[in-house]
Amino acid sequence: MTAAITLSGVAKRYGETEALAGLTLDVRRGEMFGLIGADGAGKTTAIRMMCGLLHPDAGEVRVLGHDPVREHGRVTELLGYLSQRFSLYGDLTIDENIAFFARIHGVREYRRRRDELLEMTRLTPFRQRRADQLSGGMKQKLALACTLVHEPRMVLLDEPTTGVDPVSRREFWMLLSEFLARGVTILMSTPYLDEAERCGRVTLLHKGRALATDEPDRLRELLPGRMLEIVAPGASAHLGAVLALPGVTDAQVFGERLHVRVAEQDGDPVDRVRGVLAGTALAQASIRLVPPSLEDVFIAQLAGEAQS
Repeated sequence: MTAAITLSGVAKRYGETEALAGLTLDVRRGEMFGLIGADGAGKTTAIRMMCGLLHPDAGEVRVLGHDPVREHGRVTELLGYLSQRFSLYGDLTIDENIAFFARIHGVREYRRRRDELLEMTRLTPFRQRRADQLSGGMKQKLALACTLVHEPRMVLLDEPTTGVDPVSRREFWMLLSEFLARGVTILMSTPYLDEAERCGRVTLLHKGRALATDEPDRLRELLPGRMLEIVAPGASAHLGAVLALPGVTDAQVFGERLHVRVAEQDGDPVDRVRGVLAGTALAQASIRLVPPSLEDVFIAQLAGEAQS
C-alpha cells in the first residue's frame, strides 16, 4: 500500500530537550494508525510536523507526497487536524461552528456536508445549542465534525479522547470506524493502550524513539514466555514475592491483579505457579493464562531499552 505519511530519521529539539530522536515510520493510505506513548514521548511534536506547524531539525517528513512545511497550503487542503485543545467558539451554535470552519477552508457549499456530519455524530437534535452548553463528549464530536467539514483525505487526532467519559469514548471510536470505512486515513495519538488495540498498526513511542511498529497482534508475539494473571486481595503487597518465584521473568501490578510473565517450560504454567504458591498468602488466588496486552509489551520494550 502507498504511504500516506512517511517520517525518515526525524529529529527535533527544544533547547536541551530532545523531543524526537531519529524517528522513522510510515502510515499507509486507508489505515488507522496509532502513536502510543506517555506524556513527553514526542507524539504531539510528530503530529505537528505532519501538519507543517513545526520544521524538523533533521530528517524528512512527507504527507501524501508533499513537504508539509514548503507546501503547507496544499497539505492543509488534504488534512484534518484535531489538536488536544481544539478551539470551538462557545458563543456559536453547533451549526455556526461548523459553518465557520467550512469558510476557513474555503468550502462554500458546506450545508449538505454539515447535515451529513451532524447525522453521523448524532448532533442534529442539538444543532442550535451553543458549544459552551455541550457535554465533553458532544464537544469532541462537534470538533471532529469541524475537522472533517472540508472532506480531508486523512485526519490527524492528537489524544482526542483524553478527559472524555467511557461512553463518549466508545461513540467517538464508532465514528472513527465509519470514516475509516469511507477510505479516510486516520492517525491518532493516545496514551490509552486499550485504544491502541483498535488500530491496524501502532508505533510504541518513548522519548522520541520508536520502540516497535507493527499490528497489535504481531507486537504481542514479541513477548517471550507465557502470561499469567493472578487475582487476589492486596495482590500488590506480594509483588516482590512473586518476582522471586522460579521461572518468573517479570510481574506488574494492575489493581488487585498481577500480570506475571513466566519462562517457557514443560507442563502447565498455571499448575506450576499454583504449586509454588501453595502454603503462601496467595494460595487461594485465582490464576489463569491470559494473552499479553499491549501494556505488557510496552513495559517489556521499555525494560529492554533500559538494559541496552
